[in-house]
Amino acid sequence: MMENIKEILNLDSLKIGYQSGKSKKVLLPPITSSAGRGELIAVIGRNGVGKSTLLRTLTGLQLPLGGNIFYYGKKISGYSKMELAQKVGFISTEVVKVSNMKVYDLVALGRFPHTNWIGKIESDDRSKINDALAKTSMQTFSMKFVSRLSDGERQKVMIARLLAQDASIMIMDEPTAFIDITGKYEILQLMHTLTHTSDKTIIFSTHDLQMAINQSDKVWLILENELIEGAPEDLMIAGAFDHLFDSSVVDFNSEDGTFSFRNNTKGSIYIEGKGHKRHWTEKAISRAGFHVSKEKTNPYIIIPSGNNNFWKLSVGSYTYECTSLYELIKCLDRMPQSI
Repeated sequence: MMENIKEILNLDSLKIGYQSGKSKKVLLPPITSSAGRGELIAVIGRNGVGKSTLLRTLTGLQLPLGGNIFYYGKKISGYSKMELAQKVGFISTEVVKVSNMKVYDLVALGRFPHTNWIGKIESDDRSKINDALAKTSMQTFSMKFVSRLSDGERQKVMIARLLAQDASIMIMDEPTAFIDITGKYEILQLMHTLTHTSDKTIIFSTHDLQMAINQSDKVWLILENELIEGAPEDLMIAGAFDHLFDSSVVDFNSEDGTFSFRNNTKGSIYIEGKGHKRHWTEKAISRAGFHVSKEKTNPYIIIPSGNNNFWKLSVGSYTYECTSLYELIKCLDRMPQSI
């Protein structure tokens, strides 16, 4: 049943960490994992757990402390730097600081592994450079100096450089860092398109759990003492993400993949009504510290319906009318005691 999945990356008892002289610091137990052609893989874990170290090790920028990395069945040590660069591309979270270099020239550097010995840019190279700029919406910035760009724009340029490199495996350390919310989803959509229509394999680290759950084919979840891999839904069912929220202030709901803060509970309240507004009413009530009751309470909430545009808070024989959820929450806060 699995014969159609073509693995192009295999980790065999890989040890990652740091070495200083004869001293070694191994961050995790040996990792055995894989990545298939055309997969979007999210790497998730707490700060300092080893996400960046793992990604740098996969690219050959950092030596493994043990075990093996195989690309297309061949050990990473068997590739020259130029050969590896033709197959594996990488961007990090480090801010790019270059003077007197234009965006087009920085993106063009991605073609270096494919150029001849004098590094001459041919028409095919220019086509890939322009395509990379277009896909990241950076065409109008091509003649601007990189030093004049915002952090988010610089990040897009680095992604464009990686696209111009045209490696079959793209490794990205927090590629949507510094990018505004619109740009973040544009990059996410681009990553999804590249994997599912261009057969690229993308391995990226992120702190955005919702992004990883909703879009990734596979998750590498790095915990303190292991790496767990699988489809996001498999990890949800297994409760694997609960380990990320082992906290006194945050609750994780493995039913729908959401998390919430542990506010001091103010009691339970019943909500009468259905539809789109009920969903957001429940969200607002939960944020305010109330649980939604299945049984009728006093007071209780009636959400707007039909021509009625008011949220109603029914307290005994009296009803308060609120024009917004903001007003409703303020009204609840003024209640003399917990419900």
